[in-house]
Amino acid sequence: TWVTVVAMVMFLLAVFYHGRQLETNARLDFLWKLQSKQELDDMSDLREHNKQLLQNILPEHVAQYYMEREREDEELYAENYDNVAVMFASIPNFAEFYSQTFHQGIECLRLLNEIIADFDELLGEERFAEIEKIKSIGSTYMAVSGLNNQKKKECTDKWSHLVALADYALAMQQVLEDINTHSFNDFKLKIGLTHGPAVAGVIGARKPQYDIWGKTVNLASRMDSNGVTGKIQVPQETYAILVTRGFKFECRGDIAVKGFEDKIRTYFLVGKDRCYTRLSGVPVSGLRRSGATHTTLATIVCGLVRSKHAQAKRSLENEKRRADSKSRHSAPMITTDSPVYNGHARLPNIPHGHVVKPTLNLPQGTPGLPMKNTTPLPPIRRKPGVVEITTSGV
Repeated sequence: TWVTVVAMVMFLLAVFYHGRQLETNARLDFLWKLQSKQELDDMSDLREHNKQLLQNILPEHVAQYYMEREREDEELYAENYDNVAVMFASIPNFAEFYSQTFHQGIECLRLLNEIIADFDELLGEERFAEIEKIKSIGSTYMAVSGLNNQKKKECTDKWSHLVALADYALAMQQVLEDINTHSFNDFKLKIGLTHGPAVAGVIGARKPQYDIWGKTVNLASRMDSNGVTGKIQVPQETYAILVTRGFKFECRGDIAVKGFEDKIRTYFLVGKDRCYTRLSGVPVSGLRRSGATHTTLATIVCGLVRSKHAQAKRSLENEKRRADSKSRHSAPMITTDSPVYNGHARLPNIPHGHVVKPTLNLPQGTPGLPMKNTTPLPPIRRKPGVVEITTSGV
């Protein structure tokens, strides 16, 4: 019979050990799945932030090119375009306004940043989706339309990007007038705009920059530098396209342009007819910013920092959870606010049959208590906010 008893005891111990192993494995699997899910979420957030950061440096279709395929380090991105529109816009009298004294210089740069940021905000509007900002040098702003072939295929009018860039030039003038009203200044834009073939690409191994080159770019720059303050100057070829789409012009005449042998006839863009506006009858001269949101570089960097801090915090919480799990397996822990069942605090992860009811050793004759000798309480080790009870029979 003692063999049977030993076998039963060993069988029970094996079942108990197996059950504990299953419980431990289940908990570890749950923690690993939770951690892997958090890491996947972190990777997804980081990829989205990287995508937004890249799209703030490069146009959307170029950023997609670099993110969706493997490429060699020396591989060059370049593309030829038969028809793009190029615009240069400068503020000639900003140099007179700028002062190099410390405090005044900072205020001048703050105002210039507000102007450029408002121009960038305009590009967040749906009607200017075909326009890409190339760069800003000082108080000169360069933008190009017609670079995204996918968007050009979706438009029935092949000159829709040129119309959008002309609308954008008029909207920039209105934005600068609003800034002048609030800052009590008298800044004026001088804008040059044209269209034609060009080459675009990314240059530089560090701080890569997307730029555009060609005769069309040179002509647009000359339209700006040889223009008149407060006017939008275009050559005759661009005028011939825009005039049929509701834009109003004044003829300036033939001017000599550096880098071009013959004189070029130019026109000033002065407005647009109401019936041709793309905003449901609202004239371009009455445009106001729609407050379209645009993810700025500061917002992206802030999001990356927050994501990194959140990941570090979750790592600390996981380490703390593992440490608590180890201490919980080594000795049962009972907090001071643990639920009470029949006068006994419930011990976690301990079978109910193994819990020994603690009794008090009080003098004989204490009212309301059993009149018998009792065993003393087990030793108690106290921690801040936690009472740890070592029980016999566990």
